[in-house]
Amino acid sequence: MMKQRFIAALQNHCLSDLQMIDKSDLHNHAGRGGHIEYIEQWANVKIMPPTEPFHSLDDMQHWFDHHVKCHCPGLEGYLKRIEASFAQARQDHIKVLSMSFGIDEIDKLGGMDPFINIVNGMRDTFSPDTAFFPELALTRESCIDSILHRIDEILSYQWFKSIDICNNEFAQPIKHFKGVYQIAQKAGLIRKAHVGEFGSADDVMEAVEELELQEVHHGVAAAQSPQIMKWLANHNIQLNVCPTSNVMLRVAGSYKEHPIRTLFDNNVPVSINTDDLLIFNSTISQEYLHLYEADLMTADELNLIRENGLHYAYKEGLY
Repeated sequence: MMKQRFIAALQNHCLSDLQMIDKSDLHNHAGRGGHIEYIEQWANVKIMPPTEPFHSLDDMQHWFDHHVKCHCPGLEGYLKRIEASFAQARQDHIKVLSMSFGIDEIDKLGGMDPFINIVNGMRDTFSPDTAFFPELALTRESCIDSILHRIDEILSYQWFKSIDICNNEFAQPIKHFKGVYQIAQKAGLIRKAHVGEFGSADDVMEAVEELELQEVHHGVAAAQSPQIMKWLANHNIQLNVCPTSNVMLRVAGSYKEHPIRTLFDNNVPVSINTDDLLIFNSTISQEYLHLYEADLMTADELNLIRENGLHYAYKEGLY
């Protein structure tokens, strides 16, 4: 029944119907996962979404600081943006949510105990029907010794379900994080990393092998290599793809040209996600509609991707 409803909603180009159908969001940065309208209503301001693609991650961050973060500064503003992320999950029927948090965010809320209590409380209040899988996000620029000094204590709470490396792919070699990821593996975390967004297919392969990744955030550069796509497919390495993010950061020229088509055709497992909704202004429902309306993928194919995302928790042994 859900499959038929989803396909009909796409074929009818009906966003409101799509919003009522169960979906997942497996690549969502905390504090940026809500909707602009939520912040507008709270801050009593009007925020115009970006109209042109960004030239870089720095350009994107500058826009966020000067168009969104300025209206919700400090601790109160941060908490409102986290609240917005959970409220959006409820509104868009996100039944499986993997949302990432940095060590600086833990410290901002006073350490692991208050951090867990606050975030869990928001989830229980604003999106109680969402299966929530928090992710520890490390920045590629991080000092490895500083991470090693903190990670045992952080993981001892058994709250985080996965680990990621984000930001500038070229800040330092991925292999520097190998010791950190070995600790994460022993703690039972799902191992992910941002790679192959701006880099190459070889970068994707190197990261998967060095860190024994189970998933890749973005990874769309893998579409450049039939051999690497075959390897990813054979080893069931899922790529958590964010179409609008890729278009707005000039990784893909348009939805019609997005490499998810090539990845899907080569049997690479993929999911569809928002990345930074507060910046890119495209919900999960809109992401599906964008790809369908671009004639890139059929409604049946998009439903297969939707179902794959909903099976995430079981597939990764989180239930």
